[in-house]
Amino acid sequence: MPSRTPESWPHGAILLDADHTQFALWAPDAFYVSVELDNGQSLPMLPQGEGWFVIKSRCPAGSRYRFNVDGELEVPDPASRAQDGDLDRHSVVVDPHLYSWRNTTWHGRPWNEAVIYELHVGALGGFAEVEQHLARLAGLGITAIELMPIAQFPGDRNWGYDGVLHYAPQASYGTPEQLKHLIDSAHGYGLAVILDVVYNHFGPDGNYLHRYAKGFFREDKHTPWGAAIDFRRREVRDFFVENALMWLLEYRFDGLRLDAVHAIEDPDFLQELARRVRQQIDPTRHVWLTVENEHNQASLLEDAYDAQWNDDGHNALHVLLTGETDAYYADYAEQPTEQLARCLSQGFVFQGHITRHGEPRGEPSEHLPSTAFVLFLQNHDQIGNRAFGERLHQLADPRALQAATVLLLLSPMIPLMFMGDEFAAEQPFLFFTSHHGELAKLVREGRRNEFAAFSAFTDPHKREQIPDPNAEQTFHASQPRLIGSGTPNQQATLALYRQLLQLRHQYIIPHLPGTQALGAHVLGHGAVSARWRLGDGSELRIDLNLGDTPVVNLPQAESVWLVRQPSTAGLSDEGQLPPYCALVSLTAATPLPPLDGERL
Repeated sequence: MPSRTPESWPHGAILLDADHTQFALWAPDAFYVSVELDNGQSLPMLPQGEGWFVIKSRCPAGSRYRFNVDGELEVPDPASRAQDGDLDRHSVVVDPHLYSWRNTTWHGRPWNEAVIYELHVGALGGFAEVEQHLARLAGLGITAIELMPIAQFPGDRNWGYDGVLHYAPQASYGTPEQLKHLIDSAHGYGLAVILDVVYNHFGPDGNYLHRYAKGFFREDKHTPWGAAIDFRRREVRDFFVENALMWLLEYRFDGLRLDAVHAIEDPDFLQELARRVRQQIDPTRHVWLTVENEHNQASLLEDAYDAQWNDDGHNALHVLLTGETDAYYADYAEQPTEQLARCLSQGFVFQGHITRHGEPRGEPSEHLPSTAFVLFLQNHDQIGNRAFGERLHQLADPRALQAATVLLLLSPMIPLMFMGDEFAAEQPFLFFTSHHGELAKLVREGRRNEFAAFSAFTDPHKREQIPDPNAEQTFHASQPRLIGSGTPNQQATLALYRQLLQLRHQYIIPHLPGTQALGAHVLGHGAVSARWRLGDGSELRIDLNLGDTPVVNLPQAESVWLVRQPSTAGLSDEGQLPPYCALVSLTAATPLPPLDGERL
């Protein structure tokens, strides 16, 4: 852990040796705090400076405890390393060295090798059940799995963004040791593991910090989830930086994706977190730090963070594939093709450009490498924030979607897919929680009212048909399943992903370092041509037509075709690019080796 002043301690219960534990709670608004063990023993904590309460006691790993504040309220440890069930149960003292690692020589993978598969642990059954998918994903060509947030939340069903105990893996998913076994097993298959972390808010149920540590929040600033977290305070900063280090050092995650950092009021915190992580991680390890950031801060990607989720690219592609222009898609309604071309050549679409709200958004990003952007056709938000959780293959022309998939998997940007994309899962991914009482009612009504501005849901009776997030059937409906070998369409989708990823591994990934965008131009509505100079000097070109009419395009001289999707697609004698197609070619500085796989 980082060096500390005498007035600062690691948050939570830290096992000192086989029999002793140090308990520390930052509670500046409390007069008295004790540790209440489940055997009935009460341990008064000693008040220290700056609002800390600390005690060292004879408590071995496995001891169950809660904190009592002012003799009035028993609360879980906000830095609990594990819970004995839900939030209303005891926190558990954890031995971080209990698990014996098998893949001790694993040092991660370079960022240019990232092919990311986002998944929800609960929807797949838990930590142990996720392991059953690792061999299949590695064989497909995935190089990293990204877990949606796993911090302890109320109940046993949740997307994870309502996490309350940021240090504790969700008890309904498995134990800390089972999580480590999952990560260890993934490393055995050559898979990196990324964790989605939420440092911009606490969940609405089960968080007691407002009672004894009001300093965690600032009432003068609010986010969509309530009072903003006050990162001006050292104790608050350390709480989250230590959390990041715990996941990376103790659990050996290979990277973190920071959720919605635009809701973090103090951008200096993001720089400090990245700096402290880089300082404390073994320099021989590859550790990835990525962000979700509506502000499109290119400056964060210059040295601190490896990449940002590129919502701009997704949104432009979604409008072209579906024609939908409601809500945030309205910013991409008028010139989606031009915006896609800007994305492919410069990274962000909005680089200070004016949004529909009349405000500038973003910073210039043309100087950044293509690998600073994570591209996707779907993710948990883009499916789950739909009223009925439909997947893209149920909304778009399948021919256009196949062409867009070629762009996703063969462009120099880092590709991300959501669980089930690779076999065109028929199951939706819905928004689900397991709240109770008044909160459950508020969440259900709030969810339905979110869609009042959408043309399809102006009728309140139609909004009533939107699934209740708290119903168990909403969760069970969201579990992707491939039955047998799948339908013909699912088999074809799997084959497409497998073949494209084989090409990416052979021709794109080895040459991504040093890649430079050479520009992109519009061929017609839904049609663009983009070029990149790869690190080995070869030129990659992708000609894409998502529209239903041919467009004029120029042939690529002295090139090797990597992909013609569909296989009959190509430039006609008149120099036209057919509808619904993607052409990928390489012009090499030296002769290319023969293709390993069959050309698409």
